[in-house]
Amino acid sequence: MTLKQERMADRIREILSGLLLLEVTDPALHDVTVTEVVLDQELEYANVYVNALGNEERQEEVMAGLKRANGFLRRELGKRIRLRRTPILYFHWDITLSRGEAIEQALDRLHLPPLSEGDAEDGAEDGDGA
Repeated sequence: MTLKQERMADRIREILSGLLLLEVTDPALHDVTVTEVVLDQELEYANVYVNALGNEERQEEVMAGLKRANGFLRRELGKRIRLRRTPILYFHWDITLSRGEAIEQALDRLHLPPLSEGDAEDGAEDGDGA
């Protein structure tokens, strides 16, 4: 992404987060976090990634609420940013939080013996490759 795309994406994320936190009254959209915004090259389309603070069971409810609020969010976004055209918003459920949690759980299930000091010194000598 170009610097302009990154700046606009950050600004859009801030604005949408504020709107969801303070101005949207739909109960389906409470505790929804905008995790990332990705803009296309022409700044006409914005892929907005959201999550409900780790509550994966709410995915359908949240996505339906965002579909209902899309017009309001886009109109309010247009009032707050300086672009010729307000980007069309496409909302996506962000699965990176659940993937990260699954990876952490898998790592926790591994039963690796602790590395002793003697093993650590042997490994350092092997890494010299001289």
